Amino acid sequence: DFLDGAPATLVLGDNLFYGHGIGEMMIRAAARKTGATVFAHPVSDPRAYGVVAVDASGRATEIVEKPEIPASNLAVTGLYVYDDRVVGHARTLKPSPRGELEITDLNRVYLEAGELNVETLGRGFAWLDTGTPGDLLKAAHLIEVLQERQGLMIGCPEEIAYEQGFLTREGLLAAAKRLGKSPYGAYLVRVAEHGR
Repeated sequence: DFLDGAPATLVLGDNLFYGHGIGEMMIRAAARKTGATVFAHPVSDPRAYGVVAVDASGRATEIVEKPEIPASNLAVTGLYVYDDRVVGHARTLKPSPRGELEITDLNRVYLEAGELNVETLGRGFAWLDTGTPGDLLKAAHLIEVLQERQGLMIGCPEEIAYEQGFLTREGLLAAAKRLGKSPYGAYLVRVAEHGR
């Protein structure tokens, strides 16, 4: 009910995305007035994931959950953008043999209507599922290495809001002040005073 006929973006809470240009991909997906967009990433063993196959133009041709014989190596990540019909489509779904409503079935509704778009996260992108302690540790190490090497915070909401014009310099400094002398607060001050 909270969507009230609005489009929606769904991000699974245990997924981590990193890579230059992902913001532009999200903006492009959100700008589509009809249809759905899934974000796919190549993987070495697609049998463990929902898999999407695409034609030569990049259009989705098939989507299957954990296929025995995958039609591609493109795993569907936990990032989805839907038009304003998503709730109506979701209401038509029936539970799978596992007794659950499956996101792949929702995506298949859009595929069968010829309205499933695919954004492929290729080289230079990292997609990590952090659903296990080991996977969470791997993600933490990746973030630690990137932040230390680049001197940039990853996933800093205040910085993103500032760069997108949703937060003023004064608002950024106020957020930094609330954080005290923490490294995070110091980073926000540096962004406000010098940019990245």
